Amino acid sequence: MIGAVELGLIYGVMALGVYLTFRVLNFPDLTVDGSFTMGAAVAAAMITSGQNPVLATLAGGAAGLVAGLVTGLLHTKGRIDGLLAGILTMIALWSVNLRIMGGANVPLLREETIVTPLRDAQLLGRTWVPVLIFFVGVFVLKLLVDWFLSTDLGLAIQATGNNKQMIGSLGANTDGTTILTLAISNGFVGLCGALVAQYQGFADISMGIGLILVGLASVILGQAVLGQRFIFLASLAVVVGAVIYRIIIFAALQVGLNPNDMKAITAALVVVALLLPRWGVLKRVPSWRDMRGGRAPRREQPATAEVV
Repeated sequence: MIGAVELGLIYGVMALGVYLTFRVLNFPDLTVDGSFTMGAAVAAAMITSGQNPVLATLAGGAAGLVAGLVTGLLHTKGRIDGLLAGILTMIALWSVNLRIMGGANVPLLREETIVTPLRDAQLLGRTWVPVLIFFVGVFVLKLLVDWFLSTDLGLAIQATGNNKQMIGSLGANTDGTTILTLAISNGFVGLCGALVAQYQGFADISMGIGLILVGLASVILGQAVLGQRFIFLASLAVVVGAVIYRIIIFAALQVGLNPNDMKAITAALVVVALLLPRWGVLKRVPSWRDMRGGRAPRREQPATAEVV
């Protein structure tokens, strides 16, 4: 159980990135499947070559940022559909990640990583100390996201997702805000990939497959439970959603479900999280497009139209 919470908090970093694109920018970015693995690959390659694990983790985040930048340029400057631009980048990153790792898998169990002190002290999965450490780290990132969205640039990004044509007619550089948001989002995803690789003790070429569904499940589950009436609450909800998702997966494995069925379970979770608010069981999840100044509209709309 403690291990599931630890992993959920780490995946909360990825959920914040998905939140920025899907909720704030209203952009269906599929780059995350590749940028997550790229962050893990870069971190693993640097750690096995003797580099400082903190530096390797930051480099993993930077690699994800570059991946998001490529998707943003393909969409804005190449005029390629956003969904297709993300798919193209994701496919290309498969080969890039294989090149970086030099193979399909890089073990890290015998290497010095940022979680080695916790593992050597036998704290991981056993006590709540690592949970507190991970919570503080992801909460600081969450506060940075909140602060950024409250700046003039952050408000411009919100406006781009809310009504791109209108904000463009007022002279805002919508291409710039789109590229920046995609870069920041995938930077978070790459950072999460680097952290997960060190936590699990390996980087694998397939570790990012289906990650976008995990991100969506985290965002939708969290905001279905807590809502997103304010920016502070909305960003907190996606982190909570990541933890809830991991706990549900842990419980599913504990009752004896086949690990091969986890993707189907994730899809079912997303469907349930979308349907329950419509049936009045959970809080309705208004779209960010309907938000005004960080507040929800008087009449909230169901989330189904905003996910795809």
